[in-house]
Amino acid sequence: MEGLMKLLCIVGIAVLVAGTHRVESAGECGRGTTPDNEAFKLIPCASAAKDENASVSQSCCAQVKKLGQNPSCLCAVMLSNVAKMSGANPQIAVTIPKRCNLADRPVGYKCGPYTLP
Repeated sequence: MEGLMKLLCIVGIAVLVAGTHRVESAGECGRGTTPDNEAFKLIPCASAAKDENASVSQSCCAQVKKLGQNPSCLCAVMLSNVAKMSGANPQIAVTIPKRCNLADRPVGYKCGPYTLP
């Protein structure tokens, strides 16, 4: 019986140690969110992502500026399922940072088959 208790204690400690050292992977947009979730923040960009001649609103540019601080997230958002379902054209969507005149935009960043101008 004493041997069984020792074994249970060792297994319990191993489980606790393994649980505290578990590594949670962070996606392109960080922990606790996904590109699809972040895409909802770009609702003000919907028309600008479909029509290259549409004006880009200040609220759209503000959100793009925030996401543009992490180019891999911005790219993942522009190519996300939510963006596709909204009718956004990725080839047009990647032009939004330039159309917002963002000086610190990630120029030349490869976004799938597209390059941010």
